[in-house]
Amino acid sequence: MNSRSLDVLLDIELPVTVRVGSVQMTFGDVLGLNAGSLVEFDHAAEEPVEVLVNDRVLARGEIVMVQGSYGVRITEISSRRERLDTGVGADPETTGEM
Repeated sequence: MNSRSLDVLLDIELPVTVRVGSVQMTFGDVLGLNAGSLVEFDHAAEEPVEVLVNDRVLARGEIVMVQGSYGVRITEISSRRERLDTGVGADPETTGEM
């Protein structure tokens, strides 16, 4: 692939998500949320957060504050196998997810 072809790929936008944790709630519980409600995640504060690109875990890191804004310091890049296995609809039996 020549560099001109690669330049086209560098301009493609992809959704990036930082997953702090998750929780399952009933629809009724969601409707009951309001300002000040507390939602507890299944994730300890000291555990790494996941960085997802196009709904696949690309990396893990820690939340940091930079000049009054939040960011993520990448501490681990996911293996190629993990990146391929963590897509939407991936089988929890083979990915180790629950």
